[in-house]
Amino acid sequence: MPDRVLVCVAWPYANGSIHVGQAAGCYLPADIFARFQRMIGNEVAMVSGSDAHGTPVTITADQQGVSPEDILSKYQNEFLKTWERLGISFDLFTTTHTQNHVEVAQDMFLRMLEKGYLYKDTMEQAYCSSDERFLPDRYVEGECPHCGYDGARGDQCDGCGRTLDPEELIGMSCRLCGSSPEIRETEHFFIRLSAFEGRLLEWMRGQDHFKPNVRNFTVGFLEGGLKDRAITRDLEWGVPVPVEGYDDKRIYVWFEAVIGYLSASKEWAQRSGDPDRWEDFWRKESRAYYFMGKDNIPFHTVIWPAMLLAYGDLNLPYDVPANEYVNIEGQKVSTSRNWAVWIPDLLDRHDVDPVRYALAANMPETSDSEFNWADYVRRNNDELVATYGNLVHRVLTMVGRNFERTVPDPGELDAESLALLDTAERGLEEAARHLNGCRFRNGLQAAMGIARAANRYLDSKAPWRAVRTDMGDAARTLWTAMTVINCLKIALCPYMPDTSEKVHGLLGLDGSAEGEGWSWERDALRPGGALPRPKPLFTKLDESIIEEERARLGT
Repeated sequence: MPDRVLVCVAWPYANGSIHVGQAAGCYLPADIFARFQRMIGNEVAMVSGSDAHGTPVTITADQQGVSPEDILSKYQNEFLKTWERLGISFDLFTTTHTQNHVEVAQDMFLRMLEKGYLYKDTMEQAYCSSDERFLPDRYVEGECPHCGYDGARGDQCDGCGRTLDPEELIGMSCRLCGSSPEIRETEHFFIRLSAFEGRLLEWMRGQDHFKPNVRNFTVGFLEGGLKDRAITRDLEWGVPVPVEGYDDKRIYVWFEAVIGYLSASKEWAQRSGDPDRWEDFWRKESRAYYFMGKDNIPFHTVIWPAMLLAYGDLNLPYDVPANEYVNIEGQKVSTSRNWAVWIPDLLDRHDVDPVRYALAANMPETSDSEFNWADYVRRNNDELVATYGNLVHRVLTMVGRNFERTVPDPGELDAESLALLDTAERGLEEAARHLNGCRFRNGLQAAMGIARAANRYLDSKAPWRAVRTDMGDAARTLWTAMTVINCLKIALCPYMPDTSEKVHGLLGLDGSAEGEGWSWERDALRPGGALPRPKPLFTKLDESIIEEERARLGT
């Protein structure tokens, strides 16, 4: 029986383009993982969507003098195009501004209220007299009381990762006008997070398969104690509070957005023609993986699990393989300074699979990593062109030139050829172990290890000389190399799906590489099979590109 795997991916704020840090941090790893799980035969649902009600959306709308709906519509359309161009294979990418999401979020609110996990209380909230409004937490900025980071927001500090309330900030100011807000009392609904502290701590201590940074951060967070938190705010934009007398308040986005994983699963099931299918992933045996950056760890290892426990009868996360950050040319990403490499812009000038490869090779899995253009050009030229692309092209060119573009007959394989096939099989198994464990850089290294082994084999066997003296040996060598390329195509398919499809066709095989699954048959290439004319897989980049691309940063 295939496993069920739910792939939940962070919801980007619908107020700006996707940059390489976001792509490498959560969207590409989620896609690589989902593609692999589909290839090994598992039932996969990969869902996400635009975070429509996040404060950054209203801030952008205010700045541009348009409605939040306008901003949402613009970036939802852009995101969909970005995923298609980058090859991110969502089963559904929706938004939190759908009627379905409103209904699911309100249902969770009412169920938790009925069970006593939500309660009314008053709280102090920042109020800007100049703008005559209560301020959403992200409209309040100041110094973090825990780490001293200047620029902490009223909901969270990016310096130390702690969740905050606006009144905790030192020297708080209004993001809209810069004035110092006053604190006023207002009534809201609170979630009893404190009721789940012990259960969550016991659960997290048992998650030995979590990344150490995720597990250790969460355990430390829980050991510090959980405080009840308000889940509504004085807002006009968002999901209405489904309680009479609260027309001027909304369910707050930090509570509402994570419900999107559930609402998106329900929407996906409805669209698939089987409205109850979502239950297979949420109420039956299944593994749910949540891909995001490290700033979102507490929301997915503490708050969302507490909400699931409060609601009842829903699966907790199986894993939260959160990644660290990606720096650009030695500096932290700054969208305000345009110190970022934007994916739509990047794909206007560069092919998709070299982009996916470079981001996967530099994935920030255990520590912050860096994207720089010198490394990008080096990886493209040395690893893709010289190691992988050259392997495929020179083998198929020699076959075409010397065997009339048909698969050669290897005869009986010698020890060196059999050893290479064994090496390839072990490499494919190693790549699968790493992919299943969300160790994507290691999986890529295992795959490229197959390519390097095949190149060493070719250098040793020298079929370009054998064709002049021993055609049988040349046929054996080239068939073996082609067979290993067929294995390599599988190992690299989750990373570079378009390239693997090209290789699949160049080997004269029917169907598709992805449809073939994670299955390598040593005898798949039948002697005498017709082959198309070979074409290069990748294009070598001139080093002048490095300075050209660097010049685009910060402008």
